[in-house]
Amino acid sequence: MPATINRQRILQRIREIPDPEVPVITISDLGILRDVVFDGNHAEVQITPTYSGCPAMKAIEDEIVTVMREEGVEGVKVKLVYSPAWTTDWLNEDAKERLRAYGIAPPGKTSSDKNLLAVHPKEIKCPRCGSVNTVLVSPFGSTACKSLYKCESCLEPFDYFKCH
Repeated sequence: MPATINRQRILQRIREIPDPEVPVITISDLGILRDVVFDGNHAEVQITPTYSGCPAMKAIEDEIVTVMREEGVEGVKVKLVYSPAWTTDWLNEDAKERLRAYGIAPPGKTSSDKNLLAVHPKEIKCPRCGSVNTVLVSPFGSTACKSLYKCESCLEPFDYFKCH
């Protein structure tokens, strides 16, 4: 690797790339940044899509390539890694809090979510007032990874980041 390339700075810049659909969290916060492998003046960046066909992946790939080229890396390959499949369990707690502050109800832990087996609907907290008096308006929100809810207490609509 040439002396002009600062691997640590590159890694930090890549970790700080924001999610194009939810700019308050980064690709590192999401857990989709899997690995960066350097080989001289070339690098392979491995990322895992949140959803199959997620439109944000192309924007993320383009931003990774831009960062790498700005840092002097000539050959950049972005590799999509599908196994293991991404899960919302990979979101860190700080990212979940930033989602809540941004007005998006964060997901719980999918590995412990047994609501699909229950008769009662899942309780989703309103990110604005904290009430659990919320109702599902549509399983389809502003993006494929979110559902639309409404708080019956403060009457505000909000997105919920779906568990999977």
